[in-house]
Amino acid sequence: MALEPFATSKALTFGVELELQLVSLSDFDLTAASPDLLHLLAQKPFPGNVTPEIAESMIEINSSVHSSHLPLLAELLEIRDILVAAGDRLNIGLCGGGTHPFQHWSEQKIYAKQRFQELSSLYGYLAKQFTVFGQHVHIGCASGDDAMFLLHSLNRYIPHFIALSASSPFVQGHDSLFDSARLNSVFAFPMSGRAPFTLSWDEFANVYFAKMEGTGIIKSMKDFYWDVRPKPEYGTIELRVCDTPLTVERAAALAGYLQALCRHLLERREEPPVEDDYLVYNFNRFQACRFGLDGAITHPKTYETMSLREDILTTLRKMEPHGEALGSLGALRHLSTAAQEASDATYLRRQYEEQGSAEGMVNAAIRRFRGKR
Repeated sequence: MALEPFATSKALTFGVELELQLVSLSDFDLTAASPDLLHLLAQKPFPGNVTPEIAESMIEINSSVHSSHLPLLAELLEIRDILVAAGDRLNIGLCGGGTHPFQHWSEQKIYAKQRFQELSSLYGYLAKQFTVFGQHVHIGCASGDDAMFLLHSLNRYIPHFIALSASSPFVQGHDSLFDSARLNSVFAFPMSGRAPFTLSWDEFANVYFAKMEGTGIIKSMKDFYWDVRPKPEYGTIELRVCDTPLTVERAAALAGYLQALCRHLLERREEPPVEDDYLVYNFNRFQACRFGLDGAITHPKTYETMSLREDILTTLRKMEPHGEALGSLGALRHLSTAAQEASDATYLRRQYEEQGSAEGMVNAAIRRFRGKR
C-alpha cells in the first residue's frame, strides 16, 4: 500500500509528546502502574491526550496543537498537575529523565497491546531495554517538500537538542559517563539513525518508501526510529532525539526553540542541505550524547570544530527575531540560562552526590517534576 499523501497542516504549528516514568514511592524503582493510572485518568476530561507505552512502567502524554510557546507551556503545566494528583491517589511518583537510573530491563512488563506485543516478539530483549523516556516535537509543514527540506536542514542542529535535553546519565545502577545514554538504546534498532537524503516528497514516498515496503520489512512510518522523521498523516516532521526533561518548562522551551529554528531555516538564507552534511553527523551526535553541553562539534559545511555550548548560545541569540515574531522569546531565554548553567544530567549527578543514593536522586527528579526544588 502506497504511503499516504502528506496531510495539510499550518506551517510552524507545533505539539509535544513526553514519555514519563512511573515510580514506586516505597523503593523508587519503576512500577507497572500504567493500567491503573490510565483507568483513573479516563474517568474525567484530560487536556491533551495520554496513552500507554511499550512497558507498563511508562506513559506518554501528547499536547494539543499550538502556534506559540506560552499556550503550550500552560497546557503542559495543567497536564502535569493532573498527573501528579492522580499519582498521589495511587501512591506513585511521576518524573522525567531519559532513563531510570537503576531499573532492570528484565523486570519490565510489556503493555498488553497488539503492536507492543508484536514489537516484543520481533526485537526480543531490545523491546524491554527500550524502557527509556524521550520527548518528541512535531512541527507543522506546508508541504511534503518543505518537510524533507526541514528534516535534512536540521542535521546541523541535532546536537543542540541532544545536549539541551540530556537527562540520562545513569543506566542499570551505574554512571554511564554519557549525559544522554538513552539514544544508545534507540541506536540498537535496525531502522534507527537518519533518514535517506532526498529533498523531494515524491521521491521519498514513491521511490524510497515504496522500495522499503516492497522488502516486507516496513509497513508504515512507525517502523522507522529515525532521529527526525516525516509524519504524513499529521503533516509534520517529528524530532525524536530529546530525552524527556525533568520539567515541563524545559520541554516547552525546547519546542519553542525548534519552532524558531524551523522558521529561520525556511527563510532559506543558509546553504541548502546536501548528503555530505552527514559525514560529521554521527560524530557530532556522539559528542552531544557523551559530553552534553561540554561537547565539541564539527560544522558540516566548513569542518570548523567548535564548542557545542558556544554554538548553542550563538544560535539562540540569532533566533531572537524569530522568537519575537512567534512569541517564544521566553523559551529562548530559558534555554540560554540552561546552557550557561547546568543540564538536567548535571543536576542528576549532583543529586546523586548530595542525596547519597540513586533512590535519593529519583526522589529529587520526582520533586523537580512537581515544580519543587
